[in-house]
Amino acid sequence: MIKQLRIQNFKGWKDTGTIRMAPISLIFGANSSGKSSIGQFLMMLKQTAESQDRKAIFYPGGKNSAVQLGSYREMIYQRNLDNEIAFEYEWETFQRLKFRDTVSQTNFTADSISFNAKVKGDKISDALKIEELRYHLREGEESILTIGMSPSAKKAGQYEVNSQQYSLIRNPGRVWYPSPPVRFYGFPDEVVNYYKNSEFVQDLNLAQEKLFKSICYLGPLRIKAERLYTWGGITPESVGYSGELTIAALLASKNRKISLGPNKTAKPFEQIIAASLKYMGLIDNFRVKKIAENRQEYEVIVQTKGSKNGVDLPDVGFGISQVMPVLVQCFYAPSDSIIIMEQPEIHLHPSAQSALADVMIDVINSKENGADRNIQLIIETHSEHFLRRLQRRIAEDAIPKEKVSAYFANIARTSATLEPLQIDMLGNIQNWPENFFGDEMGDILEQAKAAMKKRMQKRTEKSESSE
Repeated sequence: MIKQLRIQNFKGWKDTGTIRMAPISLIFGANSSGKSSIGQFLMMLKQTAESQDRKAIFYPGGKNSAVQLGSYREMIYQRNLDNEIAFEYEWETFQRLKFRDTVSQTNFTADSISFNAKVKGDKISDALKIEELRYHLREGEESILTIGMSPSAKKAGQYEVNSQQYSLIRNPGRVWYPSPPVRFYGFPDEVVNYYKNSEFVQDLNLAQEKLFKSICYLGPLRIKAERLYTWGGITPESVGYSGELTIAALLASKNRKISLGPNKTAKPFEQIIAASLKYMGLIDNFRVKKIAENRQEYEVIVQTKGSKNGVDLPDVGFGISQVMPVLVQCFYAPSDSIIIMEQPEIHLHPSAQSALADVMIDVINSKENGADRNIQLIIETHSEHFLRRLQRRIAEDAIPKEKVSAYFANIARTSATLEPLQIDMLGNIQNWPENFFGDEMGDILEQAKAAMKKRMQKRTEKSESSE
């Protein structure tokens, strides 16, 4: 789980400031306010970590990528190559990191890692260079060690390794310097050969790759429903960027059971999805049915509210086909996943948007095989109803306020800012930004003025006609 994040000089952001991340992290803002850029940045890092090109510092994405960000010049703040993209984040390790200094025979353990890096673009060639990368390991609040890489001051194109609270011992005869880092985060193999006791840096590389493997993304527009779905027995990693693998994920989960919190009975996966849709007031039930025994094609039969007969998924409201990938992804993702979603509430009426917030609480409380699933949700949304329901649930103690973080992308200033919403234990927001969800009071006032003007006009017309 990501604990905090900060991004500088990326797209519209001079500096996001430190973003506190929680199990439910919400980002609000007007259109073109830069709120989507935060998820896009994380997805670019994921694409880079999973790229086959170990020398690519950033992989901005290709035709089938989740995000396509173009060249580095298009990413950098104000397209000014005098700037450098800097970023830092902290995450809890999936398993406690353990290693041994083979020289001093000292054991080290860490349960969280902070990482920061700075990347600079060449003005002529557009080639990228890592100016710094650094890891800081902690066990609870205790600092364990810091280790990183930066360009060598002695020889161009080579790097030096520096550390604190850990003494690196160089192998005799090693007079060269290590080559540049792998991607934006990785220590090259030469580091292990250069120092006697540096094998653990490979564990740091692996920890980064595990972090980004745990991230999945669902975009703002999901594909429309089909009448038939083909499934050959595969188990997809996710529902896809546009929800195209939603039914495949449903079918692959037929033997899974999920419970929605402590002392809750575990239920089959499909029942969990159906119950969520029913709670949101969208349908009464649904089932995925094979059209023939010797075929690999399936249809989704939906029973709408008040109807005794089922209909095909395309024959019900568009909002159902848009929210079903959201629900399936949330419960389908493996334990310790981080799910980035854009506008999960799209095409839902207000009461369903409110109920969706309750479903998201179920997601972060859910268990599988008796263990917490430990899911983190990073949600870009425009929904006032979604936020209001979370405020209510905080006041009712259904969710601790610490498990929700909310930020507002404010473009009213010269440089965009990301402002934290201060939510207290009663669910109140202490610092509502001006016109956060539009000028509601202004609309009410102007409506009242217009109504009074109309009444005055009618009185005048009535008075004139009676004379």
